Amino acid sequence: MGVRGERVVVIGGTAGIGLAVAEAAGREGARVVVASRRRESVDAALERLPQDAEGRVLDAGDESAVRDFFAGLGGYDHLVYTAGEALLLESVAESDLGRARGFLETRLWGAYMAVKYGAGSIREGGSVVLTTGTAGRRPLPGTSVAAALCGAMESLTRALALELAPLRVNAVAPGVVRTRLWRELGEEERAGLFDSVAGSLPVGRIGEPADVAEAYLYLLRGGYSTGSTVVVDGGTVLV
Repeated sequence: MGVRGERVVVIGGTAGIGLAVAEAAGREGARVVVASRRRESVDAALERLPQDAEGRVLDAGDESAVRDFFAGLGGYDHLVYTAGEALLLESVAESDLGRARGFLETRLWGAYMAVKYGAGSIREGGSVVLTTGTAGRRPLPGTSVAAALCGAMESLTRALALELAPLRVNAVAPGVVRTRLWRELGEEERAGLFDSVAGSLPVGRIGEPADVAEAYLYLLRGGYSTGSTVVVDGGTVLV
């Protein structure tokens, strides 16, 4: 089973892992729709995708915008949700609750709204793939908000798999991947983190978006997988 000829919607599909998923699906013959907040990001992504790809501007944290997006989208086969702001890394004592709530707004509630308004247009045999991370399984100091998000996303995935059956709902949990999500760190600090993590992992390097995209494609194809979280982390949870 493949995605050739199927319509795949990737919210957050204009950069990083989301764009890598859209590119991989496009190479396999899927008709891809990418959506993100900024028009310039959408246009840049379309330059890298097949000519039949579609691009839409969407604020994934705006309920009315999400509702209207799906109302005008028509039928499709798979929904992939990778949207999110830069990672929030701060201690509980120094945390800004407004920033913490904002971090969850797009990543958790945006995903929830996408499923709420988008699931009804997914054709028979289709699926939803959400995005979580390894912080819920192996948290570090300063990752309390990210860990809370990851735990919530895995639980949400399992609950939706039951509630929306036979629609399949799964998630991917990336480890440290070289994307703009780490842009809150300075260049030197970011390079040091990547080097440190790479040296600690069994695979000897950090992930690239294309590495993780393979897991999303597997879940789009895999008709017997639902309620599952596929971890793609280079061995992070082992060390």
